[in-house]
Amino acid sequence: MTETVSGYVFGPADLKIGQREPGISAFMRIRNGEDFTEAAIESHIGHFDEIVAVYNQCSDATPQILARLAQRHGPKLRVFHYADRVFPPGTDGHVQTPPDSPASVVNYSNFALARTTRQIVTKLDDDHVAMRDQMGALAKEARSAPSLSRETFCYSGLNLARNADGGLALPAEETMCGNGDHWFVRLTPENFFVKDERFETFRHGSQRRRFRGFTYWHLKYLKRGGGFANYELGDNPQSRFARKQKKRQASDAVDLATAAANTRPAFVDSLLAPFDDKRRLLRDRARRMRKEFAGQTIEDVLTARTPGWRQWFGDG
Repeated sequence: MTETVSGYVFGPADLKIGQREPGISAFMRIRNGEDFTEAAIESHIGHFDEIVAVYNQCSDATPQILARLAQRHGPKLRVFHYADRVFPPGTDGHVQTPPDSPASVVNYSNFALARTTRQIVTKLDDDHVAMRDQMGALAKEARSAPSLSRETFCYSGLNLARNADGGLALPAEETMCGNGDHWFVRLTPENFFVKDERFETFRHGSQRRRFRGFTYWHLKYLKRGGGFANYELGDNPQSRFARKQKKRQASDAVDLATAAANTRPAFVDSLLAPFDDKRRLLRDRARRMRKEFAGQTIEDVLTARTPGWRQWFGDG
């Protein structure tokens, strides 16, 4: 059953830290996610105790997909319709809207976060498909690791796109995703979303971010609209996402082995890593990319890490 909410305003007390049960909650914020929402949920739900899926401004089949999956998974998948108009990141509306307004993506994100019920929380996007064993191992570690009280376990993914022949490849200018914005966190009163003029950002408080591996495939660039349909670029040509779209369209596509061989930590990341947890994360991620995927093909890694992947995003 879907619960519809309108006019919600977040307060930190809504997190109900003292009432949370042991386990892992994932939360999703979905707008027109029919391409891969089912794949995202089905490939992740076995690793978590619940998924909270919140959809907003959908004109596609997302609500019907979520209703069907909720029937399949019962209380493990809880679905909400956030009915207010929400301004996407990169728009003038986002810049001008207070973070506690129902129209703010910050407030919307905090609503999704506040609807989770477990002590450990992770953010799941509708275009993520899990690397089964890697996500499973990290989720298992997060459940029992004492260090999660002082660290955030951050994980990353590989961006997939199509090459000129229609095969799967990686965009040369952006082979990896997850720059510290996907994590397992043991929720405290300090942990919620706040406003950056560019987008919503998550407060980690005193918890230090640590890179813990590659756990998913990012299918943003395989979506209809190339992954940019929800940013309202027609009304916001100045958006940073309009620039990202142009950069993406001009980018070459490369195979995984080439991407791995070309990946090295940026000099500034290596220099500042001892002093800055974000720089350390980026350094460690680049090192892992270069080592872990050396000489491998996308298809081989997909088959090994995501069995059955062709049913969701096989050859285009």
